[in-house]
Amino acid sequence: MINKLVDKISTLNAPVVVGLDPMLAYVPEHIKRAAFEEYGETLEGASEAIWQFNKAIVDAVYDLIPAVKPQIAMYEQFGIPGLTAFERTCQYCKSKGLVVIGDIKRGDIGSTSGAYAVGHLGRVSVGSKSYSGFSEDFVTVNPYLGSDGVKPFIDICKQEKKGIFVLVKTSNPSSGEFQDQLVDGTPLYELVGKKVAEWGKECMGDAYSNVGCVVGATYPEMGKVLRKLMPKTYILVPGYGAQGGKAEDLVHYFNKDGLGAIVNSSRGIIAAYKQEKYESFGEQNFADASRQAVIDMIEDITGAIGKQ
Repeated sequence: MINKLVDKISTLNAPVVVGLDPMLAYVPEHIKRAAFEEYGETLEGASEAIWQFNKAIVDAVYDLIPAVKPQIAMYEQFGIPGLTAFERTCQYCKSKGLVVIGDIKRGDIGSTSGAYAVGHLGRVSVGSKSYSGFSEDFVTVNPYLGSDGVKPFIDICKQEKKGIFVLVKTSNPSSGEFQDQLVDGTPLYELVGKKVAEWGKECMGDAYSNVGCVVGATYPEMGKVLRKLMPKTYILVPGYGAQGGKAEDLVHYFNKDGLGAIVNSSRGIIAAYKQEKYESFGEQNFADASRQAVIDMIEDITGAIGKQ
């Protein structure tokens, strides 16, 4: 799967991923109104509004981008109807040729970790048949429980030719409470990075591993160190834009081939119409605002890479 992702990034010259992290506050009033008229102000109504919102944005940007990253918590808050919207979104994005990165941040051990891996990347057996649950192409994985929690995902990745992105250094302000702590003089995030590189050797694509990592845009110096520790690891970079990460800070996340990283933007894209920069599009044309925000982001990132 990493080969497909790299090929799409190269073909489109777009090392970006759109985070489909919908909140009802992001959904334009006319979409919510139509959903509520059909289903009422219910979980089903919220699910329908989110689905229609996602679909419109995907229709507007799918030809520009290689991948999307739906964050499952934004759907889980609406219960089973929300998970239905998550599944519909994943399947629709795949039908448009997009790589789907399920941002699920799962991490457990043994059979529990295996069940997460099967549910999101593999196929579950039901009698003589098997079914895919959500069928993302990649998922994010929390490594806190060690190899016991990660290996079941790697096993499924090998079977299904899919991939994972392991949390190494996250973009949130308090990440350093644990991730920056020194272990025999070495920051914990570096030790995790080395382990990711080790796991990655088990699941290689052509040039990069199907075991990627997550390194936040808000810590560029740490990203620079981690890039050197994990030369064959693709880096998923959250924190660009709304969280303060700047394109010029991200150049060291990329290798000399201009590849090696993919930068995420969520509300900066899907709620672009709410920004002063794109307010001229208006609420009715929210998807067109998202398209322009994607174009601007691609130009920003690729321009910075080209200057290094």
